[in-house]
Amino acid sequence: MVRLSVLDQSPVREGGTGAQALRETLDLARLADRLGYHRYWVAEHHGGPMLAGPSPEVLIGPIAAATERIRVGSGGVMLPHYSPLKVAESFSVLAGLFPERIDLGLGRASGTDPLTQYALQRDRRDAAPDDFPDQLVELLAYLSGSFPAGHRFARLAELPGRPETPEPWLLGSSPQSAIWAGQLGLPYAFADFISPANASIAADYRARFQPSERHRFPVTAVAAWVLAADDEAEAWRLAASSRMAFKMLRRGRLIAVPPVDKALRFLESEGEAVGEPPPGRRTIVGHVDKVRAQVEQLADDYGAEEVIVVTITHDHAARRRSYELLAEAFDLPATPPDGVAGLAA
Repeated sequence: MVRLSVLDQSPVREGGTGAQALRETLDLARLADRLGYHRYWVAEHHGGPMLAGPSPEVLIGPIAAATERIRVGSGGVMLPHYSPLKVAESFSVLAGLFPERIDLGLGRASGTDPLTQYALQRDRRDAAPDDFPDQLVELLAYLSGSFPAGHRFARLAELPGRPETPEPWLLGSSPQSAIWAGQLGLPYAFADFISPANASIAADYRARFQPSERHRFPVTAVAAWVLAADDEAEAWRLAASSRMAFKMLRRGRLIAVPPVDKALRFLESEGEAVGEPPPGRRTIVGHVDKVRAQVEQLADDYGAEEVIVVTITHDHAARRRSYELLAEAFDLPATPPDGVAGLAA
């Protein structure tokens, strides 16, 4: 069976607020936990009105405290913005509080536009260096305590949450990320919703995989844009909201997720058919039976053990319903709501 997980970008709907979007993230996480999803990742995006999640390290704690068994993590932390030590310490704290439940998904992208990227820089005298491979190796050394003897940073690997550690993943949408993940023996999550039809990249990761202390064999996940509904036509109507938002994003106009009727009028004015996928972007949309078949096919194409589901709608109830239908279709191990986990003892 394909393992199912959630990637939540904390969408802000038109007429709503960022605070509401963050509360809806907590609500969806509790639902995903009850429904039996395997992990719940939150994304990092900066400087726009559509997504309310600039800091996964802040959201992960409240989500883990509000849930009981689901793994919680970043999808991902955009490492070029940060000191590797600071990321290692932050996620070590989370792992210490919530043992064996914290994932540290790492990405190379900026998660924003050039101006916001510049504003995020601490030192603005020069362009930030493109040293992601060095950052990644340093971060992994903190987590594993594997600095060479005599290394000046070796003593800093005594992280605050030990002996607990987060599970590192590398995220990607390009061939280079697969190379690094394979060389370092990391689990790899490919963003098909960003760069579709690239199963060959996942295959290259597996071919290059070098066993590591944590993983003897490659671990592959694929993230996809999915929306299920009780009715085929209704699913495509609901999908119009995100289609409009992302089309405007590609034009450099950042907007909150629009209501369905407004989005339908926009797509009509653009000459786009509502019941067909937008060009250049894979969308798994429709009645839940069809959606299940396409999710399974996607996992098979990528050789992935896990599909991480991204769903954006204007109506939070519709987003909840999509995840409920998907959980039922895949017979996930649901549990009744029987209290909320607090901090680990």
